[in-house]
Amino acid sequence: MSLDETLNLFDPISLSEMDGYEFMNRTDTKFVFPSKRLPVLLSRISTEYRILEISHKRDFPYSSTYMDTPEHLFFCQHMRGIPKRYKVRYRVYETTGQSYLEVKYRSIKDRTIKWRIKNEFNNSNPDEKALNFLSSYIQDVAYSIEPALTNRFQRITLVGINTKERITFDHNILFSDKGNSLIELPYLAIAELKREGHSGQSPFLSTLKEMMIRSSGFSKYCVGSALLKAMPKANLIKPKMLLLQKIQNENVIHTA
Repeated sequence: MSLDETLNLFDPISLSEMDGYEFMNRTDTKFVFPSKRLPVLLSRISTEYRILEISHKRDFPYSSTYMDTPEHLFFCQHMRGIPKRYKVRYRVYETTGQSYLEVKYRSIKDRTIKWRIKNEFNNSNPDEKALNFLSSYIQDVAYSIEPALTNRFQRITLVGINTKERITFDHNILFSDKGNSLIELPYLAIAELKREGHSGQSPFLSTLKEMMIRSSGFSKYCVGSALLKAMPKANLIKPKMLLLQKIQNENVIHTA
């Protein structure tokens, strides 16, 4: 069964019904696996979740532009595993045309807290509205950040029918930087489970266990940056590079 056919197995949920699934203060758990396994995974959970549908579409193009300092402050925070760290990005929902500036904070309790405002990205440094917003969270660093990496991908979004969960599936992932370097990862799928806590029933987690897909921390910003250019402390991301190679090899096996 193709991916499009699999998506049609789900009952839809509209954008206006998604308000209760924002989870701006939440736990995130990521899973990376070969993209060829995505249709099978989705088909197994199609009766437990609804799928976001906008204008009869269920698989949407997204783009993110990550901001960082010239010294790669946020990248280095993540590489060092600092428990209290930030990420700043512009997120464009290309189907609706909405653009947000977002600050994501990873707390010492391993929770993700997100703040955002509507703000247009213009391929340069943040405007006055953006700087006022950013200064509330990252203080003086706001005045030195600049575009560092662009990430484009397709996203599928599910919400639980009987569980308070939101799950996103990213695929057809590519990265580019301001030097116009480009790399595509068509073999990669990234699933992310977002909920208010770690406990509770989850048909999604049960299915992943059956399929032997394990959780794995995976920062698209850090991985994309390390793939495109020489980055400080990049040796710390070597296990993720080996994981990508393993997934690419598995994808070839599933394709054959």
